Amino acid sequence: MKIILITGASSGIGFSTAKTLAKQGHRVYAAARRVELMEPLKEDGAIPVRMDVTDSQSIKDGVGLILEKEGRIDVLINNAGYGYFGPVETVPDSDARRQLEVNLFGLAALCRLVLPAMREQGSGRIINVASVAGSVVMYYGGWYNVTKFAVEALTDALRVEMKPFGVDVIAVSPGAIGTAWGNIAADHLAESTAGTPYEKTGGIMADNMHWLYGKNILSKPETVTRAISKAVNSHRPRARYRPGLGARALIFFKRILPTPWFDAMLRQMGKIQVVKK
Repeated sequence: MKIILITGASSGIGFSTAKTLAKQGHRVYAAARRVELMEPLKEDGAIPVRMDVTDSQSIKDGVGLILEKEGRIDVLINNAGYGYFGPVETVPDSDARRQLEVNLFGLAALCRLVLPAMREQGSGRIINVASVAGSVVMYYGGWYNVTKFAVEALTDALRVEMKPFGVDVIAVSPGAIGTAWGNIAADHLAESTAGTPYEKTGGIMADNMHWLYGKNILSKPETVTRAISKAVNSHRPRARYRPGLGARALIFFKRILPTPWFDAMLRQMGKIQVVKK
């Protein structure tokens, strides 16, 4: 049995993963701001914890509670994330900074809090849920891409630094996953392009995202859960997992296509009206 802390556990990938790991017999502390949404996880043995990754006192209290009760944390899964799509020019500074606070600085702060205990016990595992958006820029995803590229880099740096202390650091970088995140990002895209020179393509992309995330064609959250479960339970986990629709394909095309061709492909994706009005 491993003592596991997972953030962003109130819905989607985090909820699915907390449920699965608890069923496997691990002691899972499921953290999120809306603790009431995690009540169903108690049926499987998970323990809901109220935590806001952008609030330093909140994460100190959460980690302190677990260390006091259990004496150790074996696995930290940084899954909490926030996405605000829109052109770099029009996304408000407040929303650009919030993405950095949630996706990067909150993640880094949690790493700093658990690492002393992991070093002391001579073992541990940190799993950062990144994204294919940390390797390939998405049209109108600029600020979100900035955060996920940074998560990939931070994960690589930590992996090298922590290996001598027996701590594994792993990136799970999904492709397109059918969760509520997509519709929220689409709403933000429509909001950030309204009344700007980007309104036409932004509106098309927002409509397409709503259509895509409303269909049963994207990978399920359980696809990512299986990858995280492997990272938790494997004796020798891989440095990076890429589950989900399009994760490997996009990276492949980025590698083989000349940059102007790949850029043109991204722009074209933003012009095709999938949804017929």
